[in-house]
Amino acid sequence: MECIYLRPVAGNYLIYTLPFVAAIIGWFTNFLAVKMLFHPREPVKILFFTIQGIFPKKKEVLAERIGKLVADDLLSMKDIEEILNQPDNVSQINKTIDEKVGFYLANTFPEKYPMLAFFVGDKSRDKIKKAMMEEMETMGPQVMQQAFTNLESSLDIEQFIKERVSNFSTSEIEKLIQGILATEFAFIEWVGAIVGFIVGVVQVLIIVFGT
Repeated sequence: MECIYLRPVAGNYLIYTLPFVAAIIGWFTNFLAVKMLFHPREPVKILFFTIQGIFPKKKEVLAERIGKLVADDLLSMKDIEEILNQPDNVSQINKTIDEKVGFYLANTFPEKYPMLAFFVGDKSRDKIKKAMMEEMETMGPQVMQQAFTNLESSLDIEQFIKERVSNFSTSEIEKLIQGILATEFAFIEWVGAIVGFIVGVVQVLIIVFGT
């Protein structure tokens, strides 16, 4: 920050405004720096320079880095497989399947095949459901494994995340980041004001007592 010096003379109180001027300059400088993270959204050419906000300019790089981060460190296909194969999740999946099969045999099956349902009593339906669930418990892990193998070969998480982030507009990215870091950005601006004020006070002390 450039120092502003005024030669003190009798009755000259302008020097005491230096801390406030420096605080305003410090606040505005940091405020402008935060704004330039997102603006201008489109490249603007000024003389020999082209100016664009950091996030709009680096959106593709940001999308690529986020996609790689998610795929490598946050949520890989292996992680998804391990989560779904946890005992609690497997139990919940089996419970859901049991409820769906029970509903089908008790409601959908009689509606679609009323004549056949006439000869299939409640005990027979219970036996059918039990046999189906036993078969599911036997074949379920193999089916899940095959499903994950097929999904892993067809779904590229890194590319998927990259495309989704790339499709975000610059205004959406700004809203997202501002929503997360609004308090931190305001803190940065006020730090600029406080530092500027302190620098201004030091300048006043130097001017008043250094002459």
